[in-house]
Amino acid sequence: MQDRIQSLLREINRGIYEKETELAMALLAALAGESIILLGPPGVAKSMVARRLKSAFRDARSFEYLMSRFSTPDEIFGPVSITKLKDQDKYERNIDGYLPTADVVFLDEIWKAGPAIQNTLLTVINEKRFRNGDTEIRLPLKLLVSASNELPTQGEGLEALWDRFIIRMECTNIKTEAHFNAMLLDDDSEKDIEVPEALQITNEEYQAWTAQISQVTVPEHVLKCLNVIRRAMGNVAVSNNDERHNVYVSDRRWKNIVRLLKTSAFMHDRTEVGLADILPIYHCLWQEPEEAEGIRDIVIGALISEFSTSFAQLKKDLESDIRVYRQHRATMKARKQIQKKDGDKKIFDSFYYHLLDHDTGNTYIFLSDYQYMRDYTKANAGQQGVIYKDPKAPERSIIRCYDGTDTPPGARTVSLTRDQDGIYIDGVFFKIEKLKPGEEQQLPEEKGVVSDRNYYLEIESLGDRIRKRVEEINGNMFGSPTDKKTLEEFAKMRYQELAKMRFDVLKIED
Repeated sequence: MQDRIQSLLREINRGIYEKETELAMALLAALAGESIILLGPPGVAKSMVARRLKSAFRDARSFEYLMSRFSTPDEIFGPVSITKLKDQDKYERNIDGYLPTADVVFLDEIWKAGPAIQNTLLTVINEKRFRNGDTEIRLPLKLLVSASNELPTQGEGLEALWDRFIIRMECTNIKTEAHFNAMLLDDDSEKDIEVPEALQITNEEYQAWTAQISQVTVPEHVLKCLNVIRRAMGNVAVSNNDERHNVYVSDRRWKNIVRLLKTSAFMHDRTEVGLADILPIYHCLWQEPEEAEGIRDIVIGALISEFSTSFAQLKKDLESDIRVYRQHRATMKARKQIQKKDGDKKIFDSFYYHLLDHDTGNTYIFLSDYQYMRDYTKANAGQQGVIYKDPKAPERSIIRCYDGTDTPPGARTVSLTRDQDGIYIDGVFFKIEKLKPGEEQQLPEEKGVVSDRNYYLEIESLGDRIRKRVEEINGNMFGSPTDKKTLEEFAKMRYQELAKMRFDVLKIED
C-alpha cells in the first residue's frame, strides 16, 4: 500500500513545482473522505491540485467552478428540469456534469458564493448527500478542494462552512530559484497527465479502504499527545507578534482529525495510529494563517516532549552526581585535616557538619568548605557563601562557600568566617554539633556517594529513541520537507548535547 501511494504521489507531482505537500494532503483528505481549502493569491497552481487529484482515481469525473456573487445554484448543482417541472409538476435538477455527479470538485473563490449555494455545500461536504427534488442521493464525491485568496468575512454566517474544511493550507509562489527556472522552461507543466491504471484507485478499492480505515486503532499514547496539543491551543503564539491566541477547535474537527490519522496509518501499512501520523495535523487546527507557525511548533513540541523531559532529567541527575563526586573528592582531601584539627565535630551523611540553633535546626555546612574557610581572627576574613534548600531534602538548608559560579536555585548570599567551634554567618555565631562522650566518628568512606547508574547506557538509549522517532516521522509521506528538517535540527542539537553529556560522565569516573 505505502509503495503504491508513494508512486501515485510521484506521478501526480510530475510537472508541478513545490506543491508536494499540498498534493499529499489533498490525497490524504480524499482517502479520509474530508475536504481541503487552499488559501493564496491567483496563479499559484491551486486549481492544478484538484486536476491532478482527479488523475489519482480511475474513471473519475471532475467539476470546477469560479464563484462570484452572481453565481446561482443552477450553475453548481445543475439546472432545473423544465420537462419534469412541466409534465410531472416535479422540481428536479439535471445534475449530470455538475457537482452532484463529480468525484473531485474544485470551487474557486468559495466565499463569494451566495447563502443558497453555501448552505447546500454544508450537507454536501459533511454528509456526501444531495437532495434533488424529493429524492436524497448519495454523492460519489471523494474530494472537494476549495480555494480563496481571503478568509471568510466574520459576522456573515460563514463559520460553519469554514469549519467543514478540515485541512487548511496556504499556497505561495515558487520559492526556489532552480524550481522557478524549471517551471518557466517546462511547456508541459499545465497539461493533463496520464497516471498508470495500476496506480489509480478504483471505486471498489476506495469503498474497501474506507471500511478498513475505520478498523485502525488509536493507542493511548497517541490520545495523550492529542490532549497535550488540545490543551496548548488556548495559548498559541502569533507570527511577528507578541499576542497569544486562544484557538477554538470544535469537537467535530477533532473527530475528523482522528479520521485523518487513521487514514495516514492505513496508507503506511499500519493497523494502529502512530505518533508520526500526527505531524501534519497543524494544517487542521489554525483559524487564522498567522497562527499556523505557532500551532506547528506546538505539534512538533508534543511529538518530542518526552525526549526533552528525559534529557532534562538525565542532565539534572548527572550534574547532581558530579557535584556529589566533587564534594567527596574535596572531603577525602580534607580527611587528614579533619582528624587532626576537627576530630571532635560530628560528621553527618559523609559530607556535612550540623549547625546548632540555626533556622529550624536543620542547617548543615559542607565539612570541606569549613576546613578551608578563613579564620575569624584574621584580617579581612569574611568570604562569600550561600544558603539554599537541599533539592533532595527540602526541609534541610545547606551552607557552602561560593566562588561565583553555578548558583543553586533560591540561594541567598551571605558572608562566612569560622573559628574552632563554629561559623559566623553575616557576623552571627552558630556552633557546630560535636560528638558526645564515647561516640565514635563516622569518617567519610573512600567510595564516593554517587548513584549506581550506567549513564553511558542511558545516553545511548535516549539517542536511539530520538533517532527512531525522527526516522518514523521522516517516513511519513504526508509531512512537509520543512517540518522534517525542523525535527532533524532538533535531533542534531540533542545529539550534540548527548555527546557533551558523555564527556561529563568522565567527571565521576576514577
